[in-house]
Amino acid sequence: MRGNELLTIGELATRTGLSVSAIRFYEAKGLVAPIRTSGNQRRFLRSDIRRLSFALIAQRLGLTIEEIGAELSRLPHGRTPTLADWNRISRHFRAEIDRRIALLERTRDKLDTCIGCGCLSLRKCGLYNPADKAGAEGAGPRYVLSGEAVE
Repeated sequence: MRGNELLTIGELATRTGLSVSAIRFYEAKGLVAPIRTSGNQRRFLRSDIRRLSFALIAQRLGLTIEEIGAELSRLPHGRTPTLADWNRISRHFRAEIDRRIALLERTRDKLDTCIGCGCLSLRKCGLYNPADKAGAEGAGPRYVLSGEAVE
């Protein structure tokens, strides 16, 4: 296969490891836009391998289809993204990954102590959340979601 040839949906599935139905799903969500032949068959750009690979990774990292679509909308349509294009998207994507890592680390670190939910059901809550301080500051797991330190 040459560098500028279009790919069939089956070839794209083979290259990405996605099923044909998954590619159709991503197409329906606007993450890829195939070219239609005169016989109305889908043909994909080789750059769609990267777009779908990015979507697969991002989805496994917990990004929603809408978030993935927003990231992919930063890439050019109709031409293979350049290194500069990918650098732009990766800088923005990296910031989101860093936020998610920070949340996961806070959750991991506070699961054995107090997540700040205001439940007062653990004996430790008297130490970490005296007088339901967390409950007075708002609903939900305050210390994990806000990044506040447990005093």
